[in-house]
Amino acid sequence: MADTKTATPATDAEEATAKTPAAAPSSEAYAIVEASGTQMWVQANRYYDVDRLHAEVDETIKLENVLLVKDSKGTTLGQPFVKDATVALKVMAHRRGTKVIVYKMRPKKKTRRKNGHRQELTRVMVESITVGGKAIS
Repeated sequence: MADTKTATPATDAEEATAKTPAAAPSSEAYAIVEASGTQMWVQANRYYDVDRLHAEVDETIKLENVLLVKDSKGTTLGQPFVKDATVALKVMAHRRGTKVIVYKMRPKKKTRRKNGHRQELTRVMVESITVGGKAIS
């Protein structure tokens, strides 16, 4: 008689996880900042669109409302803000967002209203994230 072995789903899952390498932890530094009334996750040398800022193109802005900073040493969580942490932003351009159509209709009343909206945006580039005067990225 042949010796048969039946595989259970649990052993198949264990074998599959054993074969795949574990995800390497991300070593890139990032910060979570408060800008224009919203919280954003930012990384150095990336650009983001925020609500319109009162700044000229090529002007540098410093955000001091930093809620969290993660670097190679670990994560620093502010209460509510991280002490001596700033994010330097460079204004690249002033733009407008995509058009959003707002259409309101009351059935059986012959009332219809169509309205459009485009949000005023500012595109910014994150130049550096600093904590205690030292740039982490």
